[in-house]
Amino acid sequence: MAKHNDLGNIGERLAVEYLSKNGYTILVQNFYFDKAEIDIIAKKNKETIVVVEVKTRTSNFFGDPQDFVSPSKIKLLVKAANEYIISNELDVEVQFDIITVIKNKTEEKIEHFENAFYHF
Repeated sequence: MAKHNDLGNIGERLAVEYLSKNGYTILVQNFYFDKAEIDIIAKKNKETIVVVEVKTRTSNFFGDPQDFVSPSKIKLLVKAANEYIISNELDVEVQFDIITVIKNKTEEKIEHFENAFYHF
């Protein structure tokens, strides 16, 4: 497995731990639909499902990780989230969050951006 995949897996694991510690219930990890992947789907409360995109980097030298969630990625996330909601016959609000992880030998930093973008 490529090194960047290892880093991504570490970031997703840290994001799951973070969400769990903060009262979220993890429903699914790595949900795939068509060409889209949702890193984490979690339940915030009875009325809200949270779709989480995790961005992991070793530094923010080239920019903040959240800035790398492109409009085309957002469209794919919305499409996959819609499929998840329909296929599970859920009647809930959907919130889109980004969790960024900076992880290297000297630093481990997690930031959670709630309502990072709105579907369109």
